[in-house]
Amino acid sequence: MTAKNKVETRGFETEAKQLLHLMIHSLYSNREIFLRELISNASDAADKLRFEALSTPGLLEATPELKVQIDCDSEKGVISVSDNGIGMNRAEVISHLGTIAKSGTANFLETLSGDQQKDSQLIGQFGVGFYSAFIVSDEVEVLTRKAGDKEDQAVLWKSSGEADYSIEAAVKPERGTTVTLHLKKEAVEFAEPYRLRGIVKKYADHISIPVLMEKAETPQEQESDGEKAEAASTEKEYETVNMAKALWTRPRKELKADEYKEFYKHVSHDFEEPLEWSHNQVEGKLEYTSLLYVPSRAPFDLWNRDAARGLKLYVQRVFIMDDAEQFLPLYLRFIKGIVDSNDISLNVSREILQKDPVVDSMRSALTKRALGMLQKLRKKDSEKYTEFWKEFGQVLKEGPAEDFANKEKVAGLLQFTTTASEGDEQDRGLTEYVSAMAEDQDKIYFLVADSLKAARTSPHLEIFRKKGIEVILMYDRIDEWLMGYLQDFDGKQLQDIARGELDLGKLENKEDKAKQKKVEKELKGLLERAKDVLGDKVQEVRLTHRLTDSPACLAVGEHDMGEQMRKIMQASGQEVPASKPIFELNPDHPLVEKLDSEADEERFGDLIGVLFDQAALAEGRELDDPGEYSRRMNKLLLELCQ
Repeated sequence: MTAKNKVETRGFETEAKQLLHLMIHSLYSNREIFLRELISNASDAADKLRFEALSTPGLLEATPELKVQIDCDSEKGVISVSDNGIGMNRAEVISHLGTIAKSGTANFLETLSGDQQKDSQLIGQFGVGFYSAFIVSDEVEVLTRKAGDKEDQAVLWKSSGEADYSIEAAVKPERGTTVTLHLKKEAVEFAEPYRLRGIVKKYADHISIPVLMEKAETPQEQESDGEKAEAASTEKEYETVNMAKALWTRPRKELKADEYKEFYKHVSHDFEEPLEWSHNQVEGKLEYTSLLYVPSRAPFDLWNRDAARGLKLYVQRVFIMDDAEQFLPLYLRFIKGIVDSNDISLNVSREILQKDPVVDSMRSALTKRALGMLQKLRKKDSEKYTEFWKEFGQVLKEGPAEDFANKEKVAGLLQFTTTASEGDEQDRGLTEYVSAMAEDQDKIYFLVADSLKAARTSPHLEIFRKKGIEVILMYDRIDEWLMGYLQDFDGKQLQDIARGELDLGKLENKEDKAKQKKVEKELKGLLERAKDVLGDKVQEVRLTHRLTDSPACLAVGEHDMGEQMRKIMQASGQEVPASKPIFELNPDHPLVEKLDSEADEERFGDLIGVLFDQAALAEGRELDDPGEYSRRMNKLLLELCQ
């Protein structure tokens, strides 16, 4: 054996081994998807070759017609799926088949529960791909030669899907890849031609290249034993078993929901069905077809803003690239699908694509199309939209900052928990809030807190509960940042009820305002004494009329950074601009009334200190000196016990 033909054994990476084990043991009820995945990979390989051949026609060699071919032997329990696409060289085989390079694999594996049924559903969020072959196979062989390489530069890869795989040099006359599956005993049914044909029709009718199988005999065509033996020595006759026409090129009226769903699985390599889709053909100044999908589950790399994303791009049915990110903004990175244009030059590159004014126009239109699809889903099926929101809501909240032109549309898709919500459901949109506003209410009120519980118990809500005014409760990490870019909606200003001085406008009557001014004059001395005690801990001490039950609270300055945003910046190691809270006292609270008459300055200082620290705790802030707070509380408790 020459060095050239030496067999090398290599181990799978740890994450690959874990995922392979899951694939083999958890997808027992969905085994047939292995063929969908292999055909999909073959179709991708054909697309990539077609694109490369635009600049290097010689890659097509003597076989320009691209195809997928399926052969089976029911007696031996063997299936082979062959394509004459781009193929792989040795380095690519090791990269693609020996490792799982998809971002988020580690996070995916951490979420596994050990429950096969639950874990099999999680696979849909990751994608199954080539490894699904091991669901039905004891051993898998991959013989491949990259287009443009010589016959003796092929590679043979073998594995039983356990700890390792072997790789060796091989000879392959034709370019492309052949995947051979040696089926498990319990999976030999898949080697039957009728079974394979049914799966191809179910999952691959939309593939734009033909999927070929040996021509089936009708009873009338069956030959005698002698004639069969003679026919066996001749070449097999193949026929196309799928429609072999790109789904997006067909009229919408012809297409069934199941066809759209299967095409989504092909495009996204997702295991689950999409929530919604939009198929649209544009004619006029621009001519293109788009097919956009909203997934059911978030992928594990959703929060990696640098991960591959975007639509599959075709130009005049010719595949160009997998992740054309230029057609949708980053906050819509969860949208899957394709766009096929007649107006982009075929010699595109990523650089040209970024600068092309046609792409800018298409991006604007496709963004509106995607947002319109979400608006339609929200209007027609609130339950499905709630599912969508749980998976992608926080990503959508990036929209108002990134897409000023569509800020109002994105805002109309946002969901929140409010003081009128039951439980913790984020079931209220800004549109619903505005429609339910009180007659004299001219602002949309909201509160940002660290958690829903903290928001619901915030003292800032007291006056709103008393007056029956709904308040939006925000507790996602991104919320304060979001509200920095969303100042109004439907002509109504959004107001943080914990920021600046509270102005309820027409919701307050003249008598209340007159009373407030009178009290402020009467308690001016109390405010000055409190400011002297607290010193530089606060920027101001003032009276408030936002409280009904609590003696005090902390407010944020009109232009200061909120507590939630400060914590996020500190956690990421960024410098946080210095700011001090505003300490507000409730003049109607008995404790505050007694404070005004407290002559003992030391006791006054202890009481003010305790009130300030309690207000800080209610806001979710950390105390500067927890020990001093405990000392003061113990001292006051002892006085009560005497």
